[in-house]
Amino acid sequence: MATSSLTMARPYARAAFETARDTGTLAEWDRALAFAAAAASVPEAARALGNPRLAAADLVSLLLPPGTSADAPFGRFVAMLAENRRIALLPEIAGLYAALRREHEGVVRAVVTSAVPLDESQRAAMAAALERRFGRRIEIETAVDPSLIGGAVVTAGELVIDGSVRNRLRQLRDALTA
Repeated sequence: MATSSLTMARPYARAAFETARDTGTLAEWDRALAFAAAAASVPEAARALGNPRLAAADLVSLLLPPGTSADAPFGRFVAMLAENRRIALLPEIAGLYAALRREHEGVVRAVVTSAVPLDESQRAAMAAALERRFGRRIEIETAVDPSLIGGAVVTAGELVIDGSVRNRLRQLRDALTA
């Protein structure tokens, strides 16, 4: 994400969040934004959406989830983006909106990178440990990096907990060469 894109997307994400929060439709807006962002990210759609000859109403119809009216609040939001030629910001808006929603709901998003895939019981144990540590509900995303050798690296916001074998070996090497 480019800084200028984030800067331009931030007020739209905040407006979407405030509208959804005030109407009690946070989850619905989250799903609708994710759909619109995915639709806007398809290369063929991105080319069409960038066409200045395409009417704003046509842009809106391409980006609304099935069953969503152009007259609904989300439809009007997308129409505003189309009129302002900001459709390309939808992926950034969706990401910023999701972060605002998690913060509002007291959820911490953690990425757990392990040397091998975690099974469901390991994911649950990791989530429980992180919930105790943060005192908040945890939303876990997992990734695999065999170069860790063993253990895991947890990233949650600004916090990084590196419990990997690779890191321990690096620490041992540094202690022996110091």
